[in-house]
Amino acid sequence: MKTRKFLALAVLILGFSFTVSAQKTVMVGGAAMYPNKNIIENAVNSKDHTTLVAAVKAADLVETLKGKGPFTVFAPTNEAFDKLPQGTVETLLKPENKKMLQTILTYHVVAGKMNASDIAKAIKAGKGKGKAVLKTVGGGTLTAWMMGKDLYISDESGNKAKVTISDVNQSNGVIHVVDTVLLPKM
Repeated sequence: MKTRKFLALAVLILGFSFTVSAQKTVMVGGAAMYPNKNIIENAVNSKDHTTLVAAVKAADLVETLKGKGPFTVFAPTNEAFDKLPQGTVETLLKPENKKMLQTILTYHVVAGKMNASDIAKAIKAGKGKGKAVLKTVGGGTLTAWMMGKDLYISDESGNKAKVTISDVNQSNGVIHVVDTVLLPKM
């Protein structure tokens, strides 16, 4: 009887450690993104996401993105923010524009954890001819589509973002790094 309990415990432990190790650590912005840390704990270490982190702080969304989730975040790089018209980021970071900043940032978040393979399945199953419509936590929609082996996300304003790094697993979801800031219709 003790042998069976020991074997069951050993299988459980080995199975758990395999599951944890199956989620690999990914490098983003020169920093390791650990699957056992939450979105905020990882994002603050990426030198490619300092603008996004500053925006999340200014919008008072830190605690939300530290929360249980799960969340799928399409995370624009600093270069993505640099594509916006000059002065846009500075204007959005002002306290009087907090609501607008929250609207833009929550537009980059989908409830649930959708790895690239999940998004690809949704595209194949989608009714929109090779596209999948994703509902954001901010109430808008994003459209996912493939060009060759590359995954793209389009916003309601017609902008398209290429996913440059996918499947950056977090303890409370997954991040997909994108090269363009996605904008809801306002």
